Amino acid sequence: MKIGRVAISKVFTFDSAHRLVGYNGKCKEIHGHTYKLEVTVKGKPGSDGLVMDFNELNDIVKNEVLKKIDHKYLNDIFDFNPTCEMIGLWIWEQVKNKIDNTSCTLEKLVLWETPTSFITIDRKDME
Repeated sequence: MKIGRVAISKVFTFDSAHRLVGYNGKCKEIHGHTYKLEVTVKGKPGSDGLVMDFNELNDIVKNEVLKKIDHKYLNDIFDFNPTCEMIGLWIWEQVKNKIDNTSCTLEKLVLWETPTSFITIDRKDME
């Protein structure tokens, strides 16, 4: 059987509050979201048949991202305006720093701010 690269994904949710600085709409006021985060990594399955254990990906995201921003006021944490775009870029950096120590690559990140509004970051856009 040909063994090629395979993408695996894990989905998370977290709750955070923020306000958009310099924004001229209702989001300039403090409000919260239940965010949905999808993280996708890609690699060749090893001798164990796994690209990466789902539990390992889960631990990376929980330790590097969720413990820092779940149930937090994001304006107190970040030195940037906590838009969905900027939060996504921050998450990318946190996860990529850990994924770089594995045989996988971080391929894609999707962050939903609401059930109908989300951002997407692909590896090719970050090279």
